[in-house]
Amino acid sequence: MHEPADTLAETGAAEYVRDLFDLSGRVAVVTGATRGLGLAMTRGFARAGAEVVVVSRKPDACDEVVEALRAEGAKAAACVCHVGHWDRLEGLGEDVYRDFGRIDVLVNNAGLSPVYGKLSEVSEELFDKVVGVNLKGPFRLAALVGERMMAAGGGSIINISSTGAVRPTGDIVPYAAAKAGVNAMTIGLAHAFGPTVRVNAIMPGPFLTSISRGWDMDLFAERARTFPLRRAGDPKEIVGAALYLAGDASSYTTGAILTVDGGAQWSMPGTGEVQQT
Repeated sequence: MHEPADTLAETGAAEYVRDLFDLSGRVAVVTGATRGLGLAMTRGFARAGAEVVVVSRKPDACDEVVEALRAEGAKAAACVCHVGHWDRLEGLGEDVYRDFGRIDVLVNNAGLSPVYGKLSEVSEELFDKVVGVNLKGPFRLAALVGERMMAAGGGSIINISSTGAVRPTGDIVPYAAAKAGVNAMTIGLAHAFGPTVRVNAIMPGPFLTSISRGWDMDLFAERARTFPLRRAGDPKEIVGAALYLAGDASSYTTGAILTVDGGAQWSMPGTGEVQQT
């Protein structure tokens, strides 16, 4: 135990605050990093000084994002991987450790929620695909990377959940079930990897990403009137939460589920709006 600092002078003032969110010298791996919330977080990490590894199943999309980040002066690399395939994830980790020597931040962001009709029409293949990408893949990657983070002395794992995990609707049942599993997994991994590795989750609500182009915006506007903030989020508004959990600002935060939804989950029976990356 130690005595708390009582003055700004003792804590280092402005430099101390900046350092809390500085990711210089750290390697951040983001899955589903080529669009939506994943892209916003990747850009945020890069601008905070991190070397970023852009992970997606689409090579062209990975290369495009990496090129744009490098044009801004960031250090970035692409790694093509379908995170729903269990047997490919060990190779993903090996590639990053070979090229960078470490992983300081892992963001399990990749996800999907296919549209379906009646629940009885959900096939085993579709169900397994949803669980594979949203839950099974993140578990496997976190297990592989988390153990190496422990051996290296620390790190931060951030799982991207959804308010659908706690306020599910009939159109996202497999997705909501998988994301509820992500919440439980986050808490379990925090216990397993502590005290050196922190594991947290961000639980976003509706955001205006590429998936929102398919929304009935008149209907959504009517629903958003019940939100405390009266709107959907801009992808850039996820970055603050991600930076907090990635860096030293959250040094005493683990096993947390951080909701970023403009208050939407408390105003509606469920949104049914999900992010696909």
